[in-house]
Amino acid sequence: QVQLVESGGGLVTAGVSLRLSCTASGRTFSGYGMGWFRQAPGKEREFVTAISRSGDNSLYADAVKGRFTASRDNAKNTVYLQMNSLKPEDTAVYYCAATKEYGVPTSISLYVTWGQGTQVTVAS
Repeated sequence: QVQLVESGGGLVTAGVSLRLSCTASGRTFSGYGMGWFRQAPGKEREFVTAISRSGDNSLYADAVKGRFTASRDNAKNTVYLQMNSLKPEDTAVYYCAATKEYGVPTSISLYVTWGQGTQVTVAS
């Protein structure tokens, strides 16, 4: 089973871009689909995006579609979340997670390994 470590969060102003990274330990990274989720204060954790094992398929929540892009580099055991045109409502702790399911699952329950999260704060 992989272990995941996120990085790249921070405090930014609205409209700018930020890229999150999630690096996995172990040799089986390409055997996992990857997802990004976020949790804002007082709210439930929600799906942001998922990317398939090979990276050729991805799915986005409506709130981030057209602004966020997921990608992965299996040679580097890393998945990325490029976030453009950030809004204050994007403020949350962002988590990457790994799933053994094929495709691009959106359900939290299908993800078996989670990172510790990285805080993204977008000031207006």
